[in-house]
Amino acid sequence: MAEGGDELKLLGSWSSPYVTRAKLALAVKGLSYENVDEDVHNKSGLLLASNPVHKKIPVLIHNGVPVCESMIIVQYIDEAFAGTGPPILPADPHERAVARFWAAYVDDKLVSQWTNSSRAKAGEGRSAEAMKEMVVAVEALEGALRECSKGKGFFGGDGVGLVDIALGSMHSWLMAIEAMSGAKVFDPARTPLLAAWMERFGALDAARAVLPDVGRVVELAKIRHGQAAAASTSSNNKQ
Repeated sequence: MAEGGDELKLLGSWSSPYVTRAKLALAVKGLSYENVDEDVHNKSGLLLASNPVHKKIPVLIHNGVPVCESMIIVQYIDEAFAGTGPPILPADPHERAVARFWAAYVDDKLVSQWTNSSRAKAGEGRSAEAMKEMVVAVEALEGALRECSKGKGFFGGDGVGLVDIALGSMHSWLMAIEAMSGAKVFDPARTPLLAAWMERFGALDAARAVLPDVGRVVELAKIRHGQAAAASTSSNNKQ
């Protein structure tokens, strides 16, 4: 139960970076909640009733009322618990708009390419192309970090902000990509600010408490690649 008697329940899955976003926001705010692991292949009645439009995780249920979509959940937590913990969004309207812009950029240009990479079988050209596009996005985010941080440690300045949570939710998956590909997503030579941010974010108590284990993520990625390869082989055999 959260501060003030509020009941919070999070429907999610351990490996989902979208769910990790909600967990990060809750951890930054210091809020307690009930974590409910969903089987995305056999969705519960609670999930289907709570998110009847998309039928997807994450869903935050606050005092019986559901809130859907990861970045909406993060902003909802910040607003609903404005008097608890540090703010996630800045007070200045323009700075809030800039933070929302870059959080959306993370989704559009980085997360989408991660999705393409994780669904492609090992060695497939689509995976390599997705990796190249991720590198381009990362270079743009290096400039965003320089602009938003104002020389401090995070996109949010002294503390974790909206963009930190959007990007930080990918931390374990980015580490897994590096482990599997041998290539640095945040190359200290090309993007030194992001490389330092990566280490700084991963060391946060809030991040350490909720980020998925990298080894476990690597194993899941290998399984997904194997499934993609098997599906491709089966499809080719039927032609």
